[in-house]
Amino acid sequence: MEFLSDFLAWAWARHHNVLSWYIRPMFILPYIYFAYQRSWKGLLLTVIALFTSMFWFPAPETVDPAVEQFLQAEQEYLLGAWTFGKVLLTLTVPAFFYFLALAFWKRSWWWGVAVINLAALGKVAWSVAEGGESGWAVLIPAVIGMLVCDAAVYFGVKLVNLKKVQAAS
Repeated sequence: MEFLSDFLAWAWARHHNVLSWYIRPMFILPYIYFAYQRSWKGLLLTVIALFTSMFWFPAPETVDPAVEQFLQAEQEYLLGAWTFGKVLLTLTVPAFFYFLALAFWKRSWWWGVAVINLAALGKVAWSVAEGGESGWAVLIPAVIGMLVCDAAVYFGVKLVNLKKVQAAS
């Protein structure tokens, strides 16, 4: 049990590195690709990579006080009492992955973008509601991630349509 406690402390220290906050939304891109390719294996590997990416980066030497305060609120949320409402709210995370995969599996680009944008804005809203003023620390990483994903989907649609036109010629 001590190993688990040590591991969690090690991982938690690395979660304070905001670089991982910018990288994590980029995992949506391979997730979308594997959903479009209808690859369950790719989807699963991407989710595993996403959830482990919080501790890929070294612990920062200094931590922004707003980041520290927000992560403390996040930790209190995770370790606090689990009410029915909290369980439902937390289930929005797997629901996001389900609806995102479904949208791209069914080739619905617009629904996929809507899911991405709703999730990014929902993450910011939850962060501010749960973390107060410190919750705004997630705004820039969430918006940048959302815009990069939106642009990638846009260019992906253009590429797919171009290939269809070329194949028809």
